[in-house]
Amino acid sequence: MPRTERHVVPNPNGGWDVKKPGAQRSSGHTDTQAEAIDRARVIVGNEGGGEVVIHGRDGQVRDSDTVAPGNDPNPPRDRK
Repeated sequence: MPRTERHVVPNPNGGWDVKKPGAQRSSGHTDTQAEAIDRARVIVGNEGGGEVVIHGRDGQVRDSDTVAPGNDPNPPRDRK
């Protein structure tokens, strides 16, 4: 089963899109990147968890976020 993934990417006409890899249309469009990240987290969470991949204005990947119950490849260390 392929992992659930959404990418937050800049829209050429302004704002930010939430896109599923390989999809022509976006899953959502927002004015700010923060709103798009929140929307992507909701979509991925509703599909059972997975990855939100965040792109910068230049289109390059700048970060990713695992949404539960996804399997984070780099989980935070426990700090005691």
